[in-house]
Amino acid sequence: MTVYGLKTCDTCRKALAELRASGAEPGFVDVRADGLDAATLARFLDAFGEALVNRRSTTWRGLSEAERAGDPATLLGAHPALMKRPVIDAGGRLFLGWSAETRAAVLG
Repeated sequence: MTVYGLKTCDTCRKALAELRASGAEPGFVDVRADGLDAATLARFLDAFGEALVNRRSTTWRGLSEAERAGDPATLLGAHPALMKRPVIDAGGRLFLGWSAETRAAVLG
């Protein structure tokens, strides 16, 4: 299992803590520090589409209208912090966010 997010994100930290408390040992990829390769980003976009872009973030609010209208892959490549998080890869199944549904599916 791998969690993709930001090390400073409270939701990512909460997800990691709950996963570890359940006995899981998830890997963690900080999308800002480590980046995402094009294949992984494409897989996430295929799974979640435009929902992968966090339109409530500070980064989003700082973008120009022209930038906001851009392709999600280009936006996320240039501004990794725009990714809604966490993205959890649990044995090939992808989950977006740390909702009750995600917790139930991942923690069993």
